Amino acid sequence: SAEPICELELELLSGDTRAVLKLANQLVSQTGLRQGSLSKAARGYHLAQGNPAREIKPTTILHVAAKADVEQGLEAALELALAQWQYHEELWVRGNDAAKEQVLAAISLVRHTLMLFGGIVPRKASTHLRDLLTQCEATIASAVSAVTAVYSTETAMAKLALTEWLVSKAWQPFLDAKAQGKISDSFKRFADIHLSRHAAELKSVFCQPLGDRYRDQLPRLTRDIDSILLLAGYYDPVVAQAWLENWQGLHHAIATGQRIEIEHFRNEANNQEPFWLHSGKR
Repeated sequence: SAEPICELELELLSGDTRAVLKLANQLVSQTGLRQGSLSKAARGYHLAQGNPAREIKPTTILHVAAKADVEQGLEAALELALAQWQYHEELWVRGNDAAKEQVLAAISLVRHTLMLFGGIVPRKASTHLRDLLTQCEATIASAVSAVTAVYSTETAMAKLALTEWLVSKAWQPFLDAKAQGKISDSFKRFADIHLSRHAAELKSVFCQPLGDRYRDQLPRLTRDIDSILLLAGYYDPVVAQAWLENWQGLHHAIATGQRIEIEHFRNEANNQEPFWLHSGKR
């Protein structure tokens, strides 16, 4: 197997990272370039293996270092979202149409990350980034081809803006002394507090049957599931995943209109015990 290299690689040997990002911004303002995730070596190795089909990989639970602070949790969450975006964009542009949904899910994960940390990082810190994400989503969600979408300036600029926001820690100038204290605090403590909040939100919304109104709650359900994926990494992955699977099952049942399954998963999900440290328990 073979494929054209078609790659422009920027490498900073010394100096300021911002200079590379500035050049990259100038390059992606012209249609026809996209920020890829596979190196020439990785692509060559894959071809040497017979070019097997790459599988779709739904987002899994994020794991961070035991002593991570909140800022490291934020960075890890954004890195996960960017990795999911780039991986599935590669699949989509290579002809796997099912990967488009995962690209949009990864962009949503960026938004949900910003919302999760919104009590510390103010919205004005990410205004430009969120505007570019909106333009990118509109391009991808339209009926254009994968090639047109991923090589558009909207997609290229949004992905580079996320990379730049992450690399330069662009939220830092917007943090006051109180926020600086919070972002330096334990991510484990932050995770426990927010796991309880998201679980409470899910229970308050889905404690009763919703009849014909389930679909209206899909955006909220998606956001809560994403947030829990980002927060659950300190606990037994088998237990955490089993807890999540009932809510994910509810999501799938709502999205596909399976009424009996909806009520089954709603009841199962609501009757689960928390797997995290909550109210002095566990």
